[in-house]
Amino acid sequence: MVETTLIKKVLIVNRGEIAVRVIRACRELGGIQVVAVYSDADREALHVRYADEAFPIGNPVPRESYLNFDKLLDVAQRSGADAVHPCYGFLSENADFAQAVIDAGLTWIGPPPDAISKMGDKLAAREIMQKSGVPVVPGTEPGLNDGALRYAADKIGYPLMVKAAAGGGGKGMRVVRTPDQLDGALASAHREAEAAFSDGTIYLEKMLEGARHIEFQILADMHGNTIHLGERECSIQRRHQKLFEESPSPFMDEDLREKMGAAAIRAAQAVDYINAGTVEFLVTPDRQFYFLEMNTRIQVEHPVTELVTGVDLVKEQIRIARGRRMGPSDGVTQNGWAVECRINAEDPFNNFMPSVGQVTVHIAPTGPGVRLDSGIYAGYDVTPYYDSMLAKLIAWGETRGEALLRMRRALAEYKIMGLKTNLPFHQKLIDSTRFLAGRYDTQFIEQHMDLRDDENGAAGDQAEAAAILATLVEHQARQQAMQIMARPARDTSNWKWFGRWERMRG
Repeated sequence: MVETTLIKKVLIVNRGEIAVRVIRACRELGGIQVVAVYSDADREALHVRYADEAFPIGNPVPRESYLNFDKLLDVAQRSGADAVHPCYGFLSENADFAQAVIDAGLTWIGPPPDAISKMGDKLAAREIMQKSGVPVVPGTEPGLNDGALRYAADKIGYPLMVKAAAGGGGKGMRVVRTPDQLDGALASAHREAEAAFSDGTIYLEKMLEGARHIEFQILADMHGNTIHLGERECSIQRRHQKLFEESPSPFMDEDLREKMGAAAIRAAQAVDYINAGTVEFLVTPDRQFYFLEMNTRIQVEHPVTELVTGVDLVKEQIRIARGRRMGPSDGVTQNGWAVECRINAEDPFNNFMPSVGQVTVHIAPTGPGVRLDSGIYAGYDVTPYYDSMLAKLIAWGETRGEALLRMRRALAEYKIMGLKTNLPFHQKLIDSTRFLAGRYDTQFIEQHMDLRDDENGAAGDQAEAAAILATLVEHQARQQAMQIMARPARDTSNWKWFGRWERMRG
């Protein structure tokens, strides 16, 4: 019999829109207080303002703040938190930190450390999948030196991928199309993997031309229930970083969904997985699928699954961590279609270079079927220390066409000023006839999109933005003048002023 655990206060060891998302789930569960942490750069971040308590953890450099075990566990002890939610990124897939949380007597809202460790090592994961009957991309076995990798490359055939054994997110990954490119790719992949993950181990995989990136959302509880909640299509990528996701996939049919869903469940059960996770596959044009990796955390793109299934995945994470049965233990049905755009502080007209600065205007889109998961507001400073993602814009419709039309409308409504964003990229993507027809793969951006044609057209958008800004400035000036003339009034808003919500316990 599984014992249930009472969770009264959750420490969120992360930042940005996902920290806000977890705070909202805790609020809706009722009775769960939230503790936030923040670096010097995040002192006025939205997740800090929304939390019940907020603790400073120092330098903006992640290894001195959001990646510092000692500081985070000290906050847990001082705040009286009884559970820790890692969100995604930072320490979410760090088995040592998960174990440290458990050893400190806290509830870890995530999978067991052993499952994180097994799936975090890409080579070990390949071996486990092969033993479980889950297809894997042809590639090398663990422990090969560069000489053996060169020999194996000829056997695998070109083009191929050089990949880091630890981590993900495109770090330590190189495409090799001809033998003369291999030595340089091996050396640079070793260096990047060592710098990013403190582990320079690499391996080779066959590159599947024209493949799609399709993943399955998994939920598993402590009572032996393991289910999938359908697939997400994640093929719109740039340098192995996802930019757009949708559920279901326009490529999928019921037979393929059943086979891939069953394989995803086997993959999770092979490592005794518990909590939310995602099994990722590459799918060839002839509908052959291969295990890519398993992300042992909540995914950035989880909202599209939530909208088509009606399941709150973050609430389920907390419910499962408490030892309770998951809500949808009998499986789920998909209703309608959902699409998501990742809104990043990047300049799509300048090779997607990161952009920093203060958000001077933030006009959020609303209306039927539109959801915005955001960590920014007007006056918020975007710094160079962290990932460039500002928000996630999600739209739902009864059909794919309706979802995309709603997304087109929402993108037109969304105004962010003060820095560059990739909103124009998403607008052009939505207008692509090839994309609208669902005919795309992981190379779509490189092969079918060219934003240089839009540089002149951007002038009209800039003029519109300037007009909006001028109107807002005039409005603010009038408001200030009225406030000076009016008698002082008691503030009746529900906003927590800084001096009231911050808990600075140095």
